Amino acid sequence: MTQLLLRLFIKNTEDLQNPKTRTAIGSLSGLVGIVCNLLLFTMKLVVGTLAASVSITADAMNNLSDATSSIVTLLGFKLAEKPADEDHPYGHARFEYLSGLGVAVMIILIGFELAKSSVEKILNPTSVEFGFATCAVLLGSIIVKLWLAAFNSKLGKMIRASTLEAAAADSRNDCIATFAVLLAALIESVTTWQIDGWMGLAVALFILYSGWNLAKETISPLLGEAASQELREQIVGFVGSNPKVLGYHDLMVHDYGPGQRFASLHVEMDKDEDPLLCHEIIDDMERECFQRHGVHLVIHYDPVVTNDPELDRMRNLVSAILKVKDERLSIHDFRMVPGAGHTNLIFDVALPNDLRGQEKTVQAALETALNDLNEGVFYTVITFDQEGFN
Repeated sequence: MTQLLLRLFIKNTEDLQNPKTRTAIGSLSGLVGIVCNLLLFTMKLVVGTLAASVSITADAMNNLSDATSSIVTLLGFKLAEKPADEDHPYGHARFEYLSGLGVAVMIILIGFELAKSSVEKILNPTSVEFGFATCAVLLGSIIVKLWLAAFNSKLGKMIRASTLEAAAADSRNDCIATFAVLLAALIESVTTWQIDGWMGLAVALFILYSGWNLAKETISPLLGEAASQELREQIVGFVGSNPKVLGYHDLMVHDYGPGQRFASLHVEMDKDEDPLLCHEIIDDMERECFQRHGVHLVIHYDPVVTNDPELDRMRNLVSAILKVKDERLSIHDFRMVPGAGHTNLIFDVALPNDLRGQEKTVQAALETALNDLNEGVFYTVITFDQEGFN
């Protein structure tokens, strides 16, 4: 069914980097979600009302919230497609994240309303009428939701859309919730236990939990979360594969929404290389990075000295001393400036987050270890960088 829908509604499933293809796939997911969830909502609302079941009605409202979520997702993909303009030079792709946040807020509000209705049912219990129609609707809902989970999961992986992957997870969760409602109806039909209100409350709490998790997932990229390890490895692996590149550091990735990622990176090259050649190599890498990985990369050229044995010796010595303190400490941009009475060692240190606030301690320990070698007087001039950028 998924392949059939893709063939019918998506013109070019091969060109997934194309924003239009991405929008088309996201829109297809939204439309299918709207149709399926509205159908389930209508059937469950009718059955829940006839059976006087608050848990089935709660499950129906859960489907209504899912339909609303699909509408917001559809709008989010459409708005994210808007091109860059004078006020938004980085485009509007973050609308996709904002739509996810809007969905989360609606889910949480519906969860609170369902919890209130369920508590009222617990305090004032009434019997639930269970029949063939109720069983058929709930079983059908589980089957539809299982297919929706697989459908959204496949589309989400195709275009790497966290919104669609969240929709897939939500559909899988709905299967659990609906099964619980079905189980409650079966138990009430064969026993005297009136657990419908309690099951409705459980479903409501489940909805609240899902909404909270979705909110966290969508707020994180808006706040500026770190680039994924996979993307970092793709960028540095691509740059490091060039034989002229001796090292790299200070990778910063800025996410303005799917398809709108910008990055900057410092690349070390031999100072004796032709600067024009280095500039050409860097230009080529910047263009190719966008073509391969969809990342707008800006590279800063760092010329390094490669033919000074004393500089290499001191760099390795400083690195070894730091790693005795903490294996994670690394250095870059190392320079040495000899003077009449002392030598300045100037460099950057990539500092792990848990060592923040210990910069003076690290520096003092390093200077003490260097000066204990009795090779002269050394002063260190250190710039501490975040480890996450190195």
